[in-house]
Amino acid sequence: MRIFFVILIVIHGLIHLMGFAKAFDFGTITQLSKEISKPLGVLWLTAFLLFLLSAILFFLKKEEWWIISIIAVIVSQILIITVWQDAKFGTIANILIAAVAVLTWGSISFEKSFVNDKNENIIRTTIISQEILTETDIKTLPKPVQHYLKYVGVMNKPKVKNVRIVFEGQMRDKGKDYFPFTSEQFNFFDEPTRLFYMKAKIFGVSALGYHKYSDTKASMDIRLFGLFPIVKKSGDIMNKAETVTLFNDMCLLAPATLIDKRIQWESINDTLVKATFTNKKISITAALYFNQQGQLVDFISNDRTSITDMKQYPFSTPVSEYKIINGYNLMSKAEAVWDYTDGKFTYGKFILKEIEYNIK
Repeated sequence: MRIFFVILIVIHGLIHLMGFAKAFDFGTITQLSKEISKPLGVLWLTAFLLFLLSAILFFLKKEEWWIISIIAVIVSQILIITVWQDAKFGTIANILIAAVAVLTWGSISFEKSFVNDKNENIIRTTIISQEILTETDIKTLPKPVQHYLKYVGVMNKPKVKNVRIVFEGQMRDKGKDYFPFTSEQFNFFDEPTRLFYMKAKIFGVSALGYHKYSDTKASMDIRLFGLFPIVKKSGDIMNKAETVTLFNDMCLLAPATLIDKRIQWESINDTLVKATFTNKKISITAALYFNQQGQLVDFISNDRTSITDMKQYPFSTPVSEYKIINGYNLMSKAEAVWDYTDGKFTYGKFILKEIEYNIK
């Protein structure tokens, strides 16, 4: 489809050369019956160059392509009106190109709030002094947690101020099929913040989602093409649910942050630990299950709410694989599961593609 669209733009642009040729008497142009002045001929050439530039930028995946395309369409449509009887069908191509350009603008403008938020938080956390995680930092933690931190390889490495995470995977609602997604997120731990931006294809249609958790306030905004709202939620229930999600990220994706003083630990046995994480006025609790190898294999909390019916159910993230990524032995495959009254339901499958700590 991408190549087809590039070809459409180029062919549509080439057709404008007829107006230029007609104005300057380059050959016999019978397709245009009206005379065209030389100044208008220059505009026909300009339209061609604008369409050609927009096609190149689109092919190279440059965001600016949509701006050039809109200008090209406006110039083209003005010219088409001057020779309407001969060129009116060019309006169809202009409408198609303009529609794709508008949808692109919608996606870019929707993503800007995510980009601005993550840049603002990166600037703040960059000035925090860098310290090394030592045995002294973990000596009061439960033994399974200490074993886990040593297993993932965070010891004698910088403490984590922030993290960038890239996932790909599948999601679904109850009773529906999976749809593919990719996501990029940034978490910050001095002031607990989670910024999760997702791109998905639902029935082949682009859906964009931004989950934001900052200052204990959570919001979820999902839109088709970044323009047409599908789901928009916020409020106290979601604030608590996203506190669970943030703590889940800390446990599985930023284990070095488990020295955080906002966490209270309770050892149950050699493989099970209970943790309570408090962010200002919100407290959530989770059970962390470890194996003898030191891997965190499951995280279960009763403090998260399903957006399907806005009811609380046990929420878990069983891990099926660990892999060394950027020098850390981290979970690489996990699922997100609701334990509904009629049985367990896996609504998300996650594959870790990239992870970076202490982004500047």
